[in-house]
Amino acid sequence: MTAESPCFTQLEHLRQYIYQILCDKEQLEPGVFPMTERVIVRAQDPCGIYFCLHGPRSVKCTAIWETDTNTILFYGASGERFLRTQLSSASALQVAA
Repeated sequence: MTAESPCFTQLEHLRQYIYQILCDKEQLEPGVFPMTERVIVRAQDPCGIYFCLHGPRSVKCTAIWETDTNTILFYGASGERFLRTQLSSASALQVAA
């Protein structure tokens, strides 16, 4: 499934969007569970961010923002991809190394 093309100008708004989608998918209460992130590096250059929502009983839901294609791929607790979001613009977003 592909979602509409949201536009984010701040990395914090992107984080909130990803957090909300992952919580909705697994029916988790927003604000209760932590989300971690790591910069993905290819050939020593940042190329994306890996987000992981840590739910109850070791449940983990993930999302990957690919900066090259400006796409977010969402994965459920069982590892299946359930959503692909093509961002319309993220020119102001920068991957922090």
